[in-house]
Amino acid sequence: MYRILIAEDDDTLRNILTMFFSKNGFETDAVSNGIDACSYADKNRYDIVILDIMMPGKDGREVCKFIRGKYDVPVIFLTALGGEEDIVKGYEVGADEYISKPFSSKVLLAKVNALISRYHGLLVKDGKITVDEITIEPARRYVTVEGKACDLAPKEYELLMYFLDNQGMVLTRNQILDKVWGMDYEGYDRTVDTHIKMLRKALGKAGYHVETVIKSGYVWKNRS
Repeated sequence: MYRILIAEDDDTLRNILTMFFSKNGFETDAVSNGIDACSYADKNRYDIVILDIMMPGKDGREVCKFIRGKYDVPVIFLTALGGEEDIVKGYEVGADEYISKPFSSKVLLAKVNALISRYHGLLVKDGKITVDEITIEPARRYVTVEGKACDLAPKEYELLMYFLDNQGMVLTRNQILDKVWGMDYEGYDRTVDTHIKMLRKALGKAGYHVETVIKSGYVWKNRS
């Protein structure tokens, strides 16, 4: 089951979107203002975010900038501002799609599913992701290795998902810090090494997937 965050200040439309995506198998969180949108995005892992632009607290563009600075998640603007300049500004702050109101719910759902597939590059079946001996249920952040529960701390889970989203790519410590800890993190890059060790330990037999690339960083390798 995918998880979606909807930020829309119109109560009626927010409720309609919530019911629509829930009926289509999404775990849905919905908020009415930009401040709550940033807070929810900061505390939860979402597969996609839908933003209105004209919201109290922080507008959608500010929320998009906040999300883009910390997380790699697809963002769709769903707004009444449909002018060319508005659309250009939407893409400039990092939106993946810009949909003007009124809209087709079927088209919106198709775009949501396409973006999620593009971002994850992972096969999700019956709400589960399986990579070799590892199985993940993203909706409840539950991980098993060869059928046995794997107790991951929040940062280790974020690390695991970041590696799986970028299988085979060498990730530097700075890249990992930016995506998992956020660009405003003031610690040091050896924090990554410590959490990698914890992730490997938690994964047990599956810890071999995370390989060290000397003087470069780390890479996730699937079983040959």
